[in-house]
Parts: sequence; structure tokens; C-alpha cells
Amino acid sequence: MQTYDVLVIGGGPAGMTAALYALRAGASLAWVEKFAPGGQVLNTEWIENYMGYPQGVQGFELVDQMAKHLEGFSYDKYMDEVQSLEPEYGKNVVRMAKSAVQAKSVIICSGAEYKKLGVSGEDELIGRGVSYCALCDGQFFRDQDIACIGGGNTALEESLYLARLGRKVYLIHRRDAFRGDKIYGDKVIAEPNIEILYDTVVTRILGEKEVSGLDLRNVKTDESSQLDVQGVFVFVGLDPIVSFVPPEMERDEAGFVLTDTEMRTNLSGIFAAGDVRSKNCRQITTAVGDGATAGYGAFLFSEMVDNE
Repeated sequence: MQTYDVLVIGGGPAGMTAALYALRAGASLAWVEKFAPGGQVLNTEWIENYMGYPQGVQGFELVDQMAKHLEGFSYDKYMDEVQSLEPEYGKNVVRMAKSAVQAKSVIICSGAEYKKLGVSGEDELIGRGVSYCALCDGQFFRDQDIACIGGGNTALEESLYLARLGRKVYLIHRRDAFRGDKIYGDKVIAEPNIEILYDTVVTRILGEKEVSGLDLRNVKTDESSQLDVQGVFVFVGLDPIVSFVPPEMERDEAGFVLTDTEMRTNLSGIFAAGDVRSKNCRQITTAVGDGATAGYGAFLFSEMVDNE
């Protein structure tokens, strides 16, 4: 079984930065990513708050620049999906669908995926009007009526993007105020192509072969209504990608991995960084910071194992 100093799971900003810092420190490294590098950033059309880009930058462009930072370094890359992580001090085994490797230290940067609403019609109509990525699917609903569900930064940003494509965007939020940043909330409120439905939840997604509308309920008045839309974009939070994480690893109530300020989990030699980690702010900048800390920490741990 191939053995490495450091193994990085995940290819988003946290994973790429962790790999860079470990490689620069001199670690032998393996990187596991089942898709193209970039993670959720690839689904983001425009990024306005990443330092060094005061005019903003496209998501794919930022990812390309990050990936270029790894050029010239020698490491092994596995285009595969992690099935399990078997922790053992200095000898952690990571099993993938096609192979298995061993590493003195492991950095979990598997990220998170969009949470579902959990209402009738959602699963049946995924790909037929229900989506979790505006950049991926927004073009299919050009000049149509679209519902965008959520009140955080992602919902606000994506509704602004969809407003440039659709005939009208209905932003549905269960509270009476947005949870996202004021700068995005102000833009949404000022956008004439967006109608905000506060205090409202979706109870059912309607349609046979494709989405035709929504059943809604006002949480304050309990009044029910229907809304005719052809597209439904859901942005109601994230679930961590942790199916492979060992049961003895500590996580919070939502399933995100608990770490200290050095990105160390409760298992020796196993670190976590980025959106998979339990924290309040999930942004590209925090993912990069997490990755740098974890990458260097994982290298130091592998050095300690060697010197024992």
C-alpha cells in the first residue's frame, strides 16, 4: 500500500491550499478529488469579496489561478471517491472506490452540499425544474418565472444572477429579514425583477413531468397560496460531506467536523478545513485560511511521527 506524509481529501479552495502548504514544507502528498478542482466555487458566477480582486472575479477564473499555484510540485492525484477513513496513529488508511493508501496525517476538505427542502415533489422533479445551482441551470429558465428559496448570502447572490435571466424571480424566505449580508440584501431589495415573499415557506412543489408551481404557506397568518413558476432554486443551507468519516470523530449537531484553532480534530493526525468544518463563516477566504493552517499542521505532525 502506497504511503504518504499527508493525504488531502477534497479539491476546493481549502484542499488546494492545504496541499500547497504541505508541499512547500516538503511533504510527500496525495490528493483525492472525484471531480475537477474547485468545489462549490465552480458553481459561483461572480465573487466580490475575495481579497486582491476589488472589482470581483469569476469563480472558474479564481479556481484556475489557485490550481496554477500547484504546478511544478510533485504529488499523486487520485480521481476517486473516498469510501472510508480508518484512523490509526501515523498509519491512517483511506479507502477509495478503486484503491487504498496510507498516510501519516490526513486533511479532510470534503466540503458540503446543498441541503434539500424536504417537501413533496422535490426529489421527483430534480433536474426537471428543481435545481441547487443557478450558474449550472439558470440558462434553462431564461424569460420564465423562477422561485429562489432562502435568505442567506447564497440565496441573495443567486437570486440577483437569476434576475438577469428570468422574466421574474420570487425570493421566498421563511423569516421577515434576510440572514445574509446587508450589501446583498440591499441589492435584492433594489432589483425590480425580484419580488420578495417574506414569512413564507414552500409546502409542496407542483408538477408532473416538470415544475409548474409551488404551494406556499405564510408562517405568521397560516394563509395558503399557490405560485406559478417553471424553475425552483433551493438555497436553504448546507450538509457536510462526511459519509466516510469514522464514527469516533467528534462533530457538531449538524454533522460538521469539530476542530481546534489549528484545524486538529479529536483524532491524532487528522485535520479538517473548509466548509466541512464546524464554524460560523463559510467563505472562500476562510477556507483558504483553514487550508493553510491544516496543511502546515499536517506536515509538522508527519515530521513528529518520523522523529519518534
